[in-house]
Amino acid sequence: MKNSRVQQRTLDTAVTYLSGVGPARADALRRLGIFTARDLFLHIPHRYEDASTVTPIAKLRIGDDVTVVGHVVSKGVLPTRKGLRVFQAVLQDDSGLIECSWPGQPFLDRTIKKDDVLLVTGPVRFFHGRQLVPREFVNLGADELGTAEGRVLSVYPATEGFSFKQIRGLIERHLDEYLPCFEEYLPAPMLARAGVPPLPDALRAVHRPNSLVAAHYGRARLAFEELLSVHVLQARAKALAREARSGIRFENRRDLTTRLKAVLPFELTGAQVRATREIVADMCSDRRMHRLLQGDVGSGKTVVALFASLLAMENGCQAAVMAPTELLAEQHARTFTTLLAPLGIEPLLVTGSLGAKARREVAARLAKDEPVLVVGTHALVQDDTQFARLGLAVVDEQHRFGVEQRGALAKKGARPDVLLMSATPIPRSLALTLYGDLDVSVLDERPPGRQPVTTARRPSRAREKVYAFLEQQVEAGRQAYVVLPIIEESEKLALRAATQAFDELRAGPFAHRRVALLHGKLSSDEKDATMRAFRDGAIDVLVATTVIEVGIDVANATVMLIEHPERFGLSQLHQLRGRVGRGAAESFCILLGDVGPESAERLDIFVDTEDGFEIARADLRLRGMGDLFGERQHGEAMFRIADPLRDEALNDVAREAAAELLADDPALTKPAHKPFHDVLRKRYARAIELFRVG
Repeated sequence: MKNSRVQQRTLDTAVTYLSGVGPARADALRRLGIFTARDLFLHIPHRYEDASTVTPIAKLRIGDDVTVVGHVVSKGVLPTRKGLRVFQAVLQDDSGLIECSWPGQPFLDRTIKKDDVLLVTGPVRFFHGRQLVPREFVNLGADELGTAEGRVLSVYPATEGFSFKQIRGLIERHLDEYLPCFEEYLPAPMLARAGVPPLPDALRAVHRPNSLVAAHYGRARLAFEELLSVHVLQARAKALAREARSGIRFENRRDLTTRLKAVLPFELTGAQVRATREIVADMCSDRRMHRLLQGDVGSGKTVVALFASLLAMENGCQAAVMAPTELLAEQHARTFTTLLAPLGIEPLLVTGSLGAKARREVAARLAKDEPVLVVGTHALVQDDTQFARLGLAVVDEQHRFGVEQRGALAKKGARPDVLLMSATPIPRSLALTLYGDLDVSVLDERPPGRQPVTTARRPSRAREKVYAFLEQQVEAGRQAYVVLPIIEESEKLALRAATQAFDELRAGPFAHRRVALLHGKLSSDEKDATMRAFRDGAIDVLVATTVIEVGIDVANATVMLIEHPERFGLSQLHQLRGRVGRGAAESFCILLGDVGPESAERLDIFVDTEDGFEIARADLRLRGMGDLFGERQHGEAMFRIADPLRDEALNDVAREAAAELLADDPALTKPAHKPFHDVLRKRYARAIELFRVG
């Protein structure tokens, strides 16, 4: 029988009423998405530090890989002859002293203080004596040494005003009180098949592990549920969509599509042919197409979308292509105009900056029941844009749009086919998890004639040589990008900023060149004017943040210089590199800056390959999914605990379990499944609303 205190407190108790939580802490917890006791205990550690096997400092030997806990007795930043700044701290425990060294991380001097207790893990090397080079570390603050030793320490996602250590203390204080409130709602046979424990046991293991094995065992239960939930929602959405797909059944008339193929100035790749056939088969079936076309930068997605658009047009329907920026929409319109000129077809363009008269003329064309191809921005989904007979809706860079915007375009017609396009390539097995509500086509070949980009990593001391190389390229009539991770200088980040680099380049090595600045704080008109000027050759060197990641296609740009490359994800670097190599001239991507060993290893993966799928897999493995898929939202993050790549085997079990569950009980109304159904409705309310799967 549950004790009276548990009966008084429920998992829906607001965190404000928990002992140890005042107004300030409650606000901090809300920033982490923690509003109730349930939220608190589902706030899972994002890593663990194993202090159960701590080695006394006096026993460290050269070549050992160890975990050490000690007080910081001294610290500082040391420059090297090569210009690399190294943060060093001397740790002390009851047995002795050890020097720890973090090359290329001088910013740690601002976060690690004297007398802090650090738990560090890494190899012991010889450098003027013993030196530990931390692979990982955690600052335990003012903990006594004995507090950490002998334990597996949970490290929680934290926020300003509430450290991971304070969160750990709060959870520890209330865990025994609230754990009996949790009841398992997944069928026991399903848990047994997945090899994971019941929910209460899992939560105890993740918050109070007695070993790393126990912690990962508990996490597996929570990850399995998350994967299962997504597969159930998406499989249900796909099934319902198929039932309701009584939309347009196109006929492959081989009229406009055959004529386009005959006049193309290039040969289609095998992947383009395959994807086009898949799309044509979908459009000619009696069910509505809902397909994702994903491919690497420059793989030719736009041409495949054009073939789909012509299939709709030769059946008397209208086709719409929506892009996230005006510049990209105009770029597509120019490409389509050039390719379709021999066919006598001129696409329409709809953007927010289109004049009133031009908007009325386009609206009049779209209101007529005649085939037409229109390209535009989100202006396509506004109320004053109406289609007489929309047959195909194409959304480019689909992750840049919300679910509502993508759905709004599809609602402009009587159940048009939908084609989503993404230049963020991911492994097919992962695509089936993230986009399980869609059919997936993949472009995994580079079109012939597309130039490879020579990529290199250079230290800070090579800056002058790098600038000299940029000058050579500009002197030869080419253009260059210089990309930085932040807009303005910050006391918290020891990074060069775009504004700083712009001032230095304009006054220094490129004073005689046309240099411009582009970043996200500029107005839309300013950004648009700058990008147009660069596209038109009126700017030699464009200093920018990642705002250029999508939307500029300048064949004359041959150099991409990226400073502080360690601050970017590999896939983001790959997208940036894709801005060059679009013309016939040899192109280059240069990573400039001093980085630590771990960052160097990661960046070398990027340097050594141009395969976007391989890069995406490495990025997911090293950084997690947030960077790649943070903008694809169903109202909440898709995965908070699970990682479909790392949990590949568990993911396969979850996909099979979801299929069997829905085959047995499609609406999840049986008594054994009702508790899980209720959890789904509560936790994924927004997804259920958007997918209409409840």
